[in-house]
Amino acid sequence: MAQRDKQPPPQPPPPLVQPKPKPKYEPRPVEKVKDPIISQIGDFRRYQLFFFLIIVLCKFGSGWHTLVHIFLAAPTPQKCLTENVTNACSKDCKNMEFDTSIFQTTIITEWDLTCRRHSLASMSQSIVMTGIMVGGMAFGMLADGWGRRPAFLLCCFMQLVTGLIVCVSPYFWFYCVFRFLVAVATGGTMTVSFVLIMEIIGPKKRELIGILYQIPFNIGHASLALFAYYIRTWRWLQFSVTIFSAIFVIYICLVPESPRWLLTTGRVDKSVKVLERIARHNRAPTETIKSEIEAAYQAMASKQPTKKGNVLDLFRTPYLRLKTILMANNWLVVCMVYYGVAQYIAKLGGDIFLNVLIAALLGIPGTLLCVVLTKYLGRKLTLMLSNGLSAIGLLLLVFLYKSKQLYQVICATVGLFGASITFPNVYLYGAELFPTVVRSNGMGLCSMVGRIGGLVAPLINELSWYGAWITPLIFGIASILAVLGTIFLPETRGMPLPETLDDGEKFGRKVKT
Repeated sequence: MAQRDKQPPPQPPPPLVQPKPKPKYEPRPVEKVKDPIISQIGDFRRYQLFFFLIIVLCKFGSGWHTLVHIFLAAPTPQKCLTENVTNACSKDCKNMEFDTSIFQTTIITEWDLTCRRHSLASMSQSIVMTGIMVGGMAFGMLADGWGRRPAFLLCCFMQLVTGLIVCVSPYFWFYCVFRFLVAVATGGTMTVSFVLIMEIIGPKKRELIGILYQIPFNIGHASLALFAYYIRTWRWLQFSVTIFSAIFVIYICLVPESPRWLLTTGRVDKSVKVLERIARHNRAPTETIKSEIEAAYQAMASKQPTKKGNVLDLFRTPYLRLKTILMANNWLVVCMVYYGVAQYIAKLGGDIFLNVLIAALLGIPGTLLCVVLTKYLGRKLTLMLSNGLSAIGLLLLVFLYKSKQLYQVICATVGLFGASITFPNVYLYGAELFPTVVRSNGMGLCSMVGRIGGLVAPLINELSWYGAWITPLIFGIASILAVLGTIFLPETRGMPLPETLDDGEKFGRKVKT
């Protein structure tokens, strides 16, 4: 039988070539600019918008905790029940009672802060302003030294815990201690949250976002009138403005470390990881991030060795020192004028809820106007005009202090409106003026100096007992001095943020030819 030829075994069919999966999105190119961070993630895209919206939640609490004292220590009339004695503070008055028709309880009624003890209520608010001053500086240094994220999370949860403890205060000194700690945390959230936002936003939208960031503070201030209108006991009012901070738990998952801080402190790999994650959210290319950030760091390191900044660095070189002093002076004046005139208007009589509501809502159009002015006129000219407007209104009040109450209210309102334009501008201007390595320190220092203005504002208001013209005169002169000092500051609109101390010294200095 013939041997059949062996047939080769059948070959398996060639494997099907799997087509490469299409990317979920087509990367949109990012415009390359001088700023290495913005060159990777874009000027202002979807991630920056999302980040802004979650961070500004903490600004509501800033407004509440800073100004809730208006209602915690609201004026509570008292009357003497002793026959033939009308003065409740007289030694002859053996029995007195509070008028609880408006507020059921306040810290005034809780601890009898009347007569010789009446100044203790004002002292407790001075303690709050001191706490905000300390917190802005302390958490600013912590943010520059150890990172924006840990400093931000710490002050957010500190605000929640200490605020709840205030609600159960058994003694007045206990109340003051924990209101101080709440204020320290509040000062930290004000400073660090603003720095976090500004460090990932490009110059095209920086002025808009930096100014809109202040509106939740105004809304928080205004909403206090509504809270207090429906909640007439001080402990539950304090609880209502504090419990909102529980939402800050979302920050643990949603707030990364600032890639700019990571880069300037030499943590290049971590900066790259954060930038790649942000770029994916922004549908931006990620392939070149690592190489470009490493190159940017090498260029930065070749100019000046990387080191952690501190507040003393703001005063080591002459031009940076001058800019720091002048910016701090603007903060001093705006806090003095804003808080002082707001209290002045509230004392003109009328419904306390309506007075607070109107004074707070006035800040919203001022903030929105600041957006337009800083965009088209720049930070410097806008700051000079707004301080000038405050000066005009307040100095007019010096000459009209004996006129009709309506004219006085109008003049004071003009002064307050000017300050409401100035307030968001100094946040924006300061964040653009200080270099990255000391930006939190610079903003913290300015916040501290501003709180000194807030501290002395009630004392300046007390001078009206010696002459009604003294208070607006001091506020008006301070506003004029702020205008004159601003002349020597450089414009920052549309400029890349200075990174190193050397950048901070050269920024705005005219080059000699």
